[in-house]
Amino acid sequence: MKLNEEYKELAWQGLWKNNPGLVQLLGLCPLLAVTSTVANALGLGLATLLVLVCSNATVSAIRQWVPKEIRIPIFVLIIAAFVTCVQLLMNAYTYGIYQSLGIFLPLIVTNCAIIGRAEAYASKNPIKQASFDGLMMGIGFAAVLVVLGAMREVLGQGTLFDGAHLLLGEWAKTLRIEVLTLDSQFLLAILPPGAFIAMGLLIAVKNAIDDRAAKHQPQVEEQSIERVRVNFES
Repeated sequence: MKLNEEYKELAWQGLWKNNPGLVQLLGLCPLLAVTSTVANALGLGLATLLVLVCSNATVSAIRQWVPKEIRIPIFVLIIAAFVTCVQLLMNAYTYGIYQSLGIFLPLIVTNCAIIGRAEAYASKNPIKQASFDGLMMGIGFAAVLVVLGAMREVLGQGTLFDGAHLLLGEWAKTLRIEVLTLDSQFLLAILPPGAFIAMGLLIAVKNAIDDRAAKHQPQVEEQSIERVRVNFES
């Protein structure tokens, strides 16, 4: 029962309450740079998710043999190894997305969200919980990427899932949706300044939802203790 509650809390933390993109504001460089389309956002999100799960599981598995003094360099080496594997796989099977992501794919190594979870949680907990934590944090980060990419793609190009075949194969060409008919691209939405504006809107929406939920929760009244001074002098 206690373990189920821990898994629920990990899911709630990763997907909403402590989301790496919306709350911790980690990994903003690739998040804002490559989310011009849903395909790019999904590609980076899946790559980050895979690295998070694998690195958390590995760090948790070797945590008893890692000296505290050199734990951060070892964590970085582990993350770099998995990023290299993901990079080679994407180069082999999804070369179009590999080219679109460019330098931001190897830069996953420096993503503070991955190093932070390895240090804060995976190095202190068993493999199952560490892997689940990486999965939830990765899904939360990927969800923010996809939503941000969808907003920018619709406003900038008027489409959804444009270029999805570069990630999912030739069959994914049928996923392309023409949402708006634009005479020319809306550059503000496509360029990084538009990403900052869209990200600010997402954070504002999340904060508004949290504030509204907090208002609907029952208020617990704090009991005030009245102190009485007793004077025994006559």
